Formats: sequence, structure tokens, C-alpha cells
Amino acid sequence: MNAPTALPAAGPEAKAEVVTTAHLRLVDVPGLPKPVALITIDNGRDHTRPSTFGPEGLRSLNAALDAAFEAAPSAIAVTGKPFVFAAGADLSQIGLIQDRETARDIGVLGHSTFKRLHDSEIPTFAFVNGAALGGGVELALGCHYRTLASNTAMVALPEVFLGILPGWGGTQLLPRLVGPENAVTIIVENSLNQNRMLRPKDAARLGVVDVVLDAADYLEQSLAWAAAVVNGAIAVPRTDHRAPGTEAEWEAALQRGAIIAEMRTHGASPAPAKALELIALSRTADLETGLAAEAEALADLITSQEFRAGLYSFDLTQKRARRPAGAPDRKLARPVTKVGVIGAGLMAGQIALLFAERLKVPVVLTDVDQARLDKGVAGVHRKIAERAAKGRLTPAQANRLTALVTGSLDYQAFSDTDFVIEAVFEELSVKHQVLAELEKVVSPEAVLASNTSSLSLTAMSQHLEHPERVIGFHFFNPISVMPLLEIVRTAATSDSTAATAVALAATLKKGPVLTADAPAFVVNRLLTRFMAEIIAAIDEGTDPAVADGALAPLGLPMTPIMLLQLVGPAVALHVTETLHEAFPDRFQVSPNLQRIVADGHRTLVSFTDEGVQVLDPAVAVNWEQGTTPSTAEQVRDRALDALAQEARLMLDEQVVADAADIDLALLTGAGWPFWLGGITPYLDRTGVSERATGRRFAPPGVATLP
Repeated sequence: MNAPTALPAAGPEAKAEVVTTAHLRLVDVPGLPKPVALITIDNGRDHTRPSTFGPEGLRSLNAALDAAFEAAPSAIAVTGKPFVFAAGADLSQIGLIQDRETARDIGVLGHSTFKRLHDSEIPTFAFVNGAALGGGVELALGCHYRTLASNTAMVALPEVFLGILPGWGGTQLLPRLVGPENAVTIIVENSLNQNRMLRPKDAARLGVVDVVLDAADYLEQSLAWAAAVVNGAIAVPRTDHRAPGTEAEWEAALQRGAIIAEMRTHGASPAPAKALELIALSRTADLETGLAAEAEALADLITSQEFRAGLYSFDLTQKRARRPAGAPDRKLARPVTKVGVIGAGLMAGQIALLFAERLKVPVVLTDVDQARLDKGVAGVHRKIAERAAKGRLTPAQANRLTALVTGSLDYQAFSDTDFVIEAVFEELSVKHQVLAELEKVVSPEAVLASNTSSLSLTAMSQHLEHPERVIGFHFFNPISVMPLLEIVRTAATSDSTAATAVALAATLKKGPVLTADAPAFVVNRLLTRFMAEIIAAIDEGTDPAVADGALAPLGLPMTPIMLLQLVGPAVALHVTETLHEAFPDRFQVSPNLQRIVADGHRTLVSFTDEGVQVLDPAVAVNWEQGTTPSTAEQVRDRALDALAQEARLMLDEQVVADAADIDLALLTGAGWPFWLGGITPYLDRTGVSERATGRRFAPPGVATLP
């Protein structure tokens, strides 16, 4: 397939395309009789975004391939602009496609282009010099051989996470190359696990790339390696994963993928099942047949409601999270050269490690006594050592990081800090006392932050001399994983303080949502209202299994009772009581939840011999129920109505700037599924908004997601 492919004419969807251009040059390489045709893909008109492929970009790559084949080189290699190989299809263009035929044509266009590399009689190489996502990975898979730069931060096939599937050969080429088990891991498991990236060593271990090369002189090394492959000095082994006798391996891998898909989506998104179906097809079908089936499946998914919703979610997490609404001018942010953490417990330790790791500045912890302080500092140092043992840090990096984290019982150790965050017991008087004592020793410009999950920052700072430098900095657990950071401003918080907090969030690689100082802010307020309705239904007499499973059709990451266990009954009770005090008409405190906490229960769920999740018998036996049970549909309607009501009230109270902030907060702080497209579009789309509040969240004239 070395002849140029007949390509469809550019349609209206290509008008706004930022074109990725393929540049060809012939490079002489020692050991080869003829040069290497090196194709560099680069969206040179816009260096602020990674290279992506729309119709025009694929045409440019085809033209470069035409010229490369005409030159009859020793090898053809494809690489990217600095630090970026390719991020795949241009989603802004894919999202404009309205009809199935055009969607299918996009799949066929990618196949016909990348397959030229696969079918080439001249050896083809992908020099993956940086981020490779989606179609970028599939471009590399189309080549005969692949090298990878050692500093590459992102390698993944994230399509299933967005509600589609790898549609430019991924479902067919990857299983053939790495086997069904690894293909399921990369295409389904990693994608549904918050789009987990492959580190270079993992990409090599799984067989996605043939070799990882040092980043310092990566291109030169890649060319030398390619020359050694072409002249026979290096033999690259390949395993026939479709050979007779591998049936059991394929069946086990696909069964595991189906279990993962069910656990993650509960059938609410069709993409994982369709991806698994195509992975299975790759074992028996020839490549042409497999690619044709892939194009048809991609067309179905591109035009699906789940993908449209996923694009909205993706846009929020990629754009709004990086430019939070209501953020002051970034020029007002002050530098942070030293950080203080009040408290040395589990959460405080996670915070301290994050600051030290991302800011590379000294971090000092304190606690109420030496034993607790020593335990907390040792815990942080142990985490650093564990990362070094796993190869995630070099010994030198681990030593430097360990030296940055220290402890002191003397508040004078905080006198030269620029940012201090408290993570002490969730009691207003305790937090107020901590801030008052800190104010005596820190500079007037130092920011005083609180990691409170629900308490009033205004009340916490009302008697301070400088309340303008107090701000909420609410992390979500586990801190190293959850991307959301709620930044809470009081009426007194200065723009400089808020700008410093937003700048810190970016350095910490968190996506902030700015909120007003309202009870429980955004995520905890919504989740508490949501869980309170489920608990109330059980209190009234609904079978716990019915109430807990009522929201399963949404594909939420966990059931309400499992979420309650994750949060912790004591924390959930505390937040509920805080909200009950503020809004007694909507947030009722369950006597059963009070009893669970008083009895010290931490495990709320157990599993039957058949693997079915149930309320733990030790909890269920003391759960006092009424005599008015509800059906699953009634519980679901009740919970969704409550979410719509609470979200509307939050907007009316100006807790956040826009409904999009509520959507972003639940996506990144509560695991709200991408394929539902944010909570407010979902409530609009299903009619819940109008049923519960009399109006939609989308402004008049703005279409709801299909």
C-alpha cells in the first residue's frame, strides 16, 4: 500500500483545523547505504497545543509519505516536534461531526494513512520523542518498530474514557503486538482508571515500544538504533499472539476486561464493550476486516450521546480547570519559597509531600507533641523512600526531597514561610486558635490556608488582624491522585491572596474551582445531600440493596454506601451536621448514621459468596427502619431531584461563577463519569432540572447536549 491513497475532499468540519504539517528530510546515517526519510509532524502555527490530526493533517502526512517512498530510502521514520509526538485526532473537529457517514470516513482516512507505514516494504520506524496519545500511539503502532524517549510523560490510548475507542487501528494492531492481556490493560483498564498514563519503562515492558532511549540525544540514538535494525545488527523479537493454543489466554483477558468495564461503568457507556469486541475480533480476522469493523464501531460511537457528553467533560478538565473562572490577575501572585503545614496526620503528610515534590521548597510540619510530629515526618520520608525503591525517584532526588521535609514544635519555625496550611481536627475553635497563633509569628504577607472540608472560613478568620490573607485550600483524598482543589474566598480575602493560591494550584498540578465561603463549598455539599437522600430512604424502610443500587444506571464510580465508607462515617456525619445547622430544612441528620459513628463502625459494606455488595450485617442489624419503602426508581428520582435543587440553590447563592464549575468539581473531585457530560447537562437532558426546579441549567437558547 505504498501508492498515495485517494482521500475524500475536506468538508466543513475542517475549516477551523489547526493543521499538523508533515515535514520530510533525508538524513544520512552511518551504516546505511541510503539515507533515512525522516518525517517530522508539527502543528507549527500553534505551539501552545500538541500536534493533532484532522483531515488536512492526514493529507499532509500522506503527501510526505508519497515523497518518502519516491526517494526509496533505507528506512522511513516519523517523529514529532520537541516533547510532543502526536496527541491523536483533533477532538474539536471530531466533535463537529453530526452524521455517521462522515464519522466513518474519518476512521477510514486514518486507517488508509497509517496503514501505508504498516504495509511498507521499506522498514518504518516511529521515534516517539514525547507525548503520544490516542491516534499518536496508533500512528506509532502502524510502524514496524518504535523507540521512546526516556522523559516522555504521557503515553496512552484514552478513547474509551471519552466514550469512543481507538479507531485508527489501535484495537487491531495493539493486541497483535502486545497480546490480549496487555491490550485490555492499555485500551480498557488504564483508560477507565482516570486515564492512567504509561511510563516509558511500562510501555517497554508491555511491548508497546521496542526500546527506551535517553532523552539527551534521543534522535541521534534512534537513528543509530534504526540503522542497526536495518543492517541486521539488532534483531527485534516478535511473538505471534494469534497462534493456535492461545485461545485460553484471549478468553481470560477478555473476561477480565468485561469485569473491569462493568465495575467502572455498570453498562452506562457502550465504548468499553465495543472495544473488547474488537480486541476479540483481532485474534481471528485479517487486518482489512478488522479495520473495517473498527471504522463502523467508531462511527457509531462518535455520533453517540455518551461521546458528546464526554467531549464537554474533556473540555472542562482541559480548559476551565487551567483557567478557573473568577481568578484574579496572575501578576498579583506572590512567590512561595517555604511552606508550613499545621498537623502531621495522614492528610497533612500527603499535603507536605505534594508541596515538597512539586514546589521543591522547604516544608516544615508541626503537631501537638513530639511523638505525633516524629511519626508524621517519618511517614512522609517513608513515602519518599518507597517511591525511590520503585524507581520513580533517583537516590539523589529522594535525598533532596527528604531533606526538604522537616518538623518543629516551635511556631517560630514558620516565621519565614510564605504559605501555611492547617490540616488539624475539623473543629472551628481549634482552627481559629491555630490561625490566631500563626498570625503572631508569620509575616503580614504570608498566606494562611485551611484544608477544611465544610467549616466557615469567615468565622475562622473574623478576629484576625489580617483576615485578607486567609483562604480555603481544600484537597480531596487521595491528594496525589484527585485533581480537584476547591479554593475558597471570603469577603475579606484579597486578590493577591487568591492569585497566590491559584498560582500554587497550577504548580501543584491541580485544577482549581473558586468558590464563595458557603457551607461545605461544592462537592461535599452536593454529595452530602445526595447521600442523605439515600440514607433517608433506607431509614424509611427501603431495602438497603435497592436504595444503594438505585443509581447504578448512571454508571457512577461507586455506590452511595461505598462512598460513605470511603469518606468515613464520622466525616460524613460531621459535614451533615454542619449543613443541617445551615440548612435544616434540606439536610436531616440520620439517627442511624449517628449510631453507626457512635458504635465505631468503619466497614459498612460486605460481599456475599456470589460477590454481591450488601450492607454489612453488623451495621444492618442495628439499622432501625420505618414502614414506607420506596422502589429503586423512586429513590433515583428523589436523589437526582435533590441534586438539581441543591445545584440550583448554589448558583442562586453565587457559590460558584457558573454551572460549569459545578460540573468540573464533580468530574474531578467526585469521579462523576465523563460520559454523562457533567451533572447539570445530565439533569437538563433527562428532564430532572425542569421537574425539580422549573428550569434548565443551560442558559435560554443554549442547546442541551444530545
